[in-house]
Amino acid sequence: MTKIGLISDTHGTFDDKIRHFLDPVSQIWHAGDIGSLELADEIDAFRPLTAVYGNIDDHRVRTVYPKFKHIICEELSVVMTHIGGYPGRYEPEARMWIEKVHPGLFISGHSHILKVINDKKYNLLHMNPGAAGYGYQGVRTALRFTVDGDRITELEVGEF
Repeated sequence: MTKIGLISDTHGTFDDKIRHFLDPVSQIWHAGDIGSLELADEIDAFRPLTAVYGNIDDHRVRTVYPKFKHIICEELSVVMTHIGGYPGRYEPEARMWIEKVHPGLFISGHSHILKVINDKKYNLLHMNPGAAGYGYQGVRTALRFTVDGDRITELEVGEF
């Protein structure tokens, strides 16, 4: 079993509230709009970081982190990007990845709106952790969950 912390849209913020929520996890996945390479390094020093770049991330972040990331965690295939859309409204490049890789979990960020949606068409779970950083959304959010084989269990929402 692997305990995952999922964040997005930190926009340069990784404060004690987020750290406390993510303290039990063994890895952090970041769905883009990190804010800076220095912040990515700070998160990675806290827990091992797997990330993609977002639309606000500069060329330094983009040289280290890809636009799309395919992860195998235990037996779960995962595709992560920043701007990916939602079930029934995936961005064309995201849909191409989904159709090619057939992930059990598709992760995107960008909207600042936390959503967890079962996509029956592609037989996957879609997660958007909302925004862990400050922005127009009012409430900052993050997710944590356990990957057990090819299943996701113990999904929890953090609100800050």
